[in-house]
Amino acid sequence: MVYVERKRTKFLGLPLSYTKYTVSEEKLTITSGFLSITEDDAFMYKIQDVRLTRSFMERLFKLGTITCYTGDTTHPKLVLEHIKRSGIIKDFIMHSSEEARRKRRAIRALKIEAEDSMSEIE
Repeated sequence: MVYVERKRTKFLGLPLSYTKYTVSEEKLTITSGFLSITEDDAFMYKIQDVRLTRSFMERLFKLGTITCYTGDTTHPKLVLEHIKRSGIIKDFIMHSSEEARRKRRAIRALKIEAEDSMSEIE
């Protein structure tokens, strides 16, 4: 399954931008620009966490913004701004990223920092 959405304006949800988001089971692609086109890709197995936010104006026009936190060094945070079907796409990204990690047997490493508890012992 592939989702293709365009970045929209907050007002009336019109697709007036030249930014296109393509979400497939293998990767997430953000294509932006008119004369000079830039493509940003992230493999699904690198996506670690997903956040959906909806401002008041976005809720009025049934839009949402999805933020994907990745383990990628060039793009640690990918933002899909003002898109329709944001709840469905967020769930798709979460399930696809988990499935891609299982297929690749990629282990999600958490960075846990230990507090200096020696000062509390005294």
